[in-house]
Amino acid sequence: MKNAPNQSKIKQLIKKGVRIDRPETITMGEEVSLDLISDDRVIIHSGCKIYGSNTLIMAGCEIGYEGPVTIENCQLGPEVKLKGGFFSQSTFLRKAALGSDANIRAGCLLEEEAKCAHTVGLKQTILFPFVTLGSLINFCDCLMAGGTNRKNHSEVGSSYIHFNYTPDQDKATPSLIGDVPKGVMLNQKPIFLGGQGGLVGPVRIGYGTVIAAGTIYRKDFLKGDRLLFSGSNVKKQQPIYPGLYLGIKRIIANNINYIANIIALRKWYIDIRSLFFLPNPMGETLYEGALEKIEMVIRERIKRLKEVSYKMPQSIELYKNVMKGHVLKRQQQLRREFFEQWPKIEELFADSLKKGGNLEKRDEFLEILQQKIDEKGRDYLEVIKATENYRATIGTEWLQGLVDEINNQIPKIIPSFRP
Repeated sequence: MKNAPNQSKIKQLIKKGVRIDRPETITMGEEVSLDLISDDRVIIHSGCKIYGSNTLIMAGCEIGYEGPVTIENCQLGPEVKLKGGFFSQSTFLRKAALGSDANIRAGCLLEEEAKCAHTVGLKQTILFPFVTLGSLINFCDCLMAGGTNRKNHSEVGSSYIHFNYTPDQDKATPSLIGDVPKGVMLNQKPIFLGGQGGLVGPVRIGYGTVIAAGTIYRKDFLKGDRLLFSGSNVKKQQPIYPGLYLGIKRIIANNINYIANIIALRKWYIDIRSLFFLPNPMGETLYEGALEKIEMVIRERIKRLKEVSYKMPQSIELYKNVMKGHVLKRQQQLRREFFEQWPKIEELFADSLKKGGNLEKRDEFLEILQQKIDEKGRDYLEVIKATENYRATIGTEWLQGLVDEINNQIPKIIPSFRP
């Protein structure tokens, strides 16, 4: 039975060197592989539950220090700290840490030294190295990058929400806070989202941006390096038309750009990140887990955008009824093309997963990294941070080319996207 404590496995773990406080309170699924739980400085505190044949716990991990932890098919890299809460189908790289009462659902990837305080909810969320979230935060369906080290990092203040569900009853709302091509180089200015605020997805935020505490921000701001406040010119009362999608062009553009960035991140993991994972069963499982989460995000985002495309025929009729004498033919045509051309958009994503971008730039960047690996060893953060900015630009141009290639195809598939 899944809920049986399975004392036999727990005794085996203790025998091999895992420290388990009050073993009689620990529950472990029959499917859990003991070969994927390290015997090196692993601590499991009382009341924890561990399930899943793909669960990995590497050296130096500590689970349940602040409260019971439930793990379900998660991969924990070296020195990860999960202090309390529920963690499912997510991957945590070296020294990632989360406080008590966390609720981490499927599709999350927290890279090295990403940290969250207590009572944080994540789903389909990717945090690049050093990114830090405060307490009482719901931050689903987004990617956040920025910062250069543990003291200079992107941060989200406490009591923050990424609004990822709309009155139109869709979740085509992923937000890109930073980006992939520049963010992976760990040389960008941090982004700060002030507490007791929120982002209404889908939005794009540039590096160096600070959004003032208490602000609900609804727009894209790619320029960066500014302090943003959000006023409101919205009427106290106005009609609601679910399914109208007045901002449909921006919704499509931001979703496609988000998917393009995650596809570029997948390529980064395949060609670059794979060099830095330990060449043993635990290292391979951690790498496979991280790559799996990226692919989960891609599938989810395509699914959510597809659902919006299927709403376009009804949106066309609603648009005509609401706008009456102010109907814009281009708006109707955009909706129609988005609906009719969806199979081609989906085909574009599938084809893009097979492409490698500018291979000359990729190979040039790989050669640079190999030199750094020879100097620094295979510590990912040390190698990337040691790469000079002018040389990191080569890698950024390679990844940005992958993103641009996807974005540039959309006006060809949806002519109404053209200026």
